[in-house]
Amino acid sequence: MSLDENQEDGGKKKSGLMGLVIPLVVLTLVGGGGGWVIGGMLSPRVQQAADVAKAAEEAAAGAEGKDGKKAEEGLPTISTEANGVVALEPITTNLAYPSENWVRLEVAILFNGPPDVKVAEDVHQDIMAYLRTVSLQQIEGPRGFQYLKDDIEERVDLRSEGRVSKVMFRTFVIE
Repeated sequence: MSLDENQEDGGKKKSGLMGLVIPLVVLTLVGGGGGWVIGGMLSPRVQQAADVAKAAEEAAAGAEGKDGKKAEEGLPTISTEANGVVALEPITTNLAYPSENWVRLEVAILFNGPPDVKVAEDVHQDIMAYLRTVSLQQIEGPRGFQYLKDDIEERVDLRSEGRVSKVMFRTFVIE
């Protein structure tokens, strides 16, 4: 009898192993097929993006002037005297508490009339001085960021005596 029991146990172990291997093979095939379908759907988009990048590269190469000088590379700057926008230099400073945290802020300001460099520099220094008094807890979350933005807009309005109509946040990073 012990011989028959061993044979039955061996048969059960093989069927248990096959019960695990068959679903594993089926799931692998389904996953591979799904990946192939998704890849086929995304492939035209990748090709279109490559075509657009190639066309832009060719346009940049063809944008050389008659005297052989290249046109300005990269994105055009939005801050020009014609539209009254002045992009301030990036502000990097540590916070009041905890002093180990740093903040980097890039701001552009929109003047009502012609831009004034002196006012722009005063605004830049005032924003940096204000950021040194702010704690991390004050600017956490979306509400804290909105309060910070409102405070900076108010300080800019006071410093510029109403000559700046809008403050545009370009980047804001806390480390």
